[in-house]
Amino acid sequence: MECIAFANNKGGSGKTTSCANVGYCLWTMGKKVLLIDGDMQMNLSLSYFDEDRVLEFATSGHNLYTAILEGESLEKYIVNTDYDGLDLIPSSTLMSGMEYKLFAMEDRERRLKKSMAKILKSGKYDYILIDAPPTLGGWVMNILAAVDSVILPVEASPWGLFGLANMLDFIDEAKKINKGLELLGIALTKVDIRKNYYKQTAETLKEADVPVFKTIIRIDREVEWAQDNSKPIMAYKNSARSASEYLELAKEVDKKCQ
Repeated sequence: MECIAFANNKGGSGKTTSCANVGYCLWTMGKKVLLIDGDMQMNLSLSYFDEDRVLEFATSGHNLYTAILEGESLEKYIVNTDYDGLDLIPSSTLMSGMEYKLFAMEDRERRLKKSMAKILKSGKYDYILIDAPPTLGGWVMNILAAVDSVILPVEASPWGLFGLANMLDFIDEAKKINKGLELLGIALTKVDIRKNYYKQTAETLKEADVPVFKTIIRIDREVEWAQDNSKPIMAYKNSARSASEYLELAKEVDKKCQ
């Protein structure tokens, strides 16, 4: 079982979209996948369920926030999606207060890892993918303390690399708690190959000597339509350009994890 966090402290990087679609593509490859929505915006949950169902998760207490607050196993908070073998633990808008709650908790950097223990021991899944919020703090440290590796989606734009150095420094800090943590790679998203700043972003990353996935995710309006229908892009429109790109990215992820 491989646990991977999708993280970036800059919003709009394509982090949640990448998590949702890589997860689905891994599932199409025969993998059993658990998605964990760690962001108060609940967009990962909305990638698989409509707004009414997501609101139900948020208000019923059947969500990640309740599990962490009560110190319970995440097993009882798993929700089945429409795809057998692809499950989700939904988030809550109350996650916005998690930083404050964690401050008073014992062993606060490992609350998520402890809640995941039974799932990890069960071996039920091949992959656990966690969508982290676009921040740096105690909750993201919790996520990084619980996973094997991190994928950093980076938008190929003039401001796409803004804050990346801080994110890489934060990962180094997390390694003091989770010594086995590694950066699996940077995934370039929202790419427009016609524009110079894509080449500039790629060159900057090359000079920084960090692992970068070969697959790039280009701008595709079909992604927004898929999101509007609460579906991964491959399930919404298999012929979409981004559907094949996310599949190639998922194959790279799987190969690196072997």
